[in-house]
Amino acid sequence: MRTLAMQHDIMLLDEPFGALDSQTRLAMQKWLLQVWSEQLRTVVFITHDIDEAIMLADRVVVMTPRPGRICAILPVPVPRMRTLTTLTDPRFIALKGQILSLIYHDAARSL
Repeated sequence: MRTLAMQHDIMLLDEPFGALDSQTRLAMQKWLLQVWSEQLRTVVFITHDIDEAIMLADRVVVMTPRPGRICAILPVPVPRMRTLTTLTDPRFIALKGQILSLIYHDAARSL
């Protein structure tokens, strides 16, 4: 990845795994977590995948539909290093429900 080669303190990743199949996507998420733990850079990761956001983030920023505004910044209560079993952790599931509620509540208001 060009972003890693540049050695900047902040990495911006905009939907980097969006076109990947599910298995490759999970492998790349695992790889990114490993790189992050070794290099400790700030990563701004943009995704529409809620599971991916929770799995990779320390905080999830939920945005409104048009115009895009921040409606919530939520800490991820699941400790690192996260694994596939994290997907079934009650804290993971609760945060996912909270994010879905924010997204669908906001979407209903904008109709």
